[in-house]
Amino acid sequence: MITLATLHRTVRAALEEDAPWGDLTSTALLPADARATADLVAREPGVFSGGDVLSTAFTVTDAGIEIDLHVADGDRFKAGDVLASVRGPARAILTAERVALNFTQRMSGIATLTAAYVDAVEGTGVRIADTRKTTPGLREFERHAVVSGGGSNHRRSLSDAVMAKDNHLAVLRQSGQDLAPALREALSRLPHTTHVVVEVDRLDQIPAVLDGGADTVLLDNFSLDELRAGVALIDGRATAEASGGVGLDTVRAIAETGVQVISVGALTHSARALDLGLDVRIG
Repeated sequence: MITLATLHRTVRAALEEDAPWGDLTSTALLPADARATADLVAREPGVFSGGDVLSTAFTVTDAGIEIDLHVADGDRFKAGDVLASVRGPARAILTAERVALNFTQRMSGIATLTAAYVDAVEGTGVRIADTRKTTPGLREFERHAVVSGGGSNHRRSLSDAVMAKDNHLAVLRQSGQDLAPALREALSRLPHTTHVVVEVDRLDQIPAVLDGGADTVLLDNFSLDELRAGVALIDGRATAEASGGVGLDTVRAIAETGVQVISVGALTHSARALDLGLDVRIG
């Protein structure tokens, strides 16, 4: 969920970036009292996300702008559908247009890609989760878009959970420490509510991870046979998560190995912006 503070801070920063000293074109060309009505129109099918962001971009620019959202976050739409309507001072609408579209196109693109992954694993009970591979400054927006598409959020930040990855384990080995006791020692100093994830890239690492008390074992870049073997080794003692090499063409087979979570960095780092347009009504 996007907090109100994050919503307003991020949108205001984007508007200031786009019009640091005002909108020269609209101010010079359009009458001050001109009014306009415009529709947000889908140029292609997809899943919507970013309604609050869209509305905020316009109302922060001018409180006199009125917005009617015709879809909710998570709704699917077809090419040609009118997703929202905007009415108010023409100068303000055109000043906010690009920022409003940039956010909504980006978020709807992420939601649409996420929905494709979720659809691909339908019936398996597997969660599709995002990662921290997000655009700096836009993590909350992008995480929200993943949820709009039916996905799940992974840890929000480095402060939210213990997640020991390959480089952490390499430093442990270099310092002469064994993984299981190091994990147990870490857990003894953490609140009991802290979730612990450990990434492994070999089957022989799993027993030490389980002995150390990990809540989730992240099986990174495993083959399908290795994933099945890893799930069997974990045997319900921890959540089995798969990551690495996940695409729309492989995600179903990965889900069918028995893992419970599949984390997909592509949801946020490779989603393309959806084609949406703001069309001013004439006449």
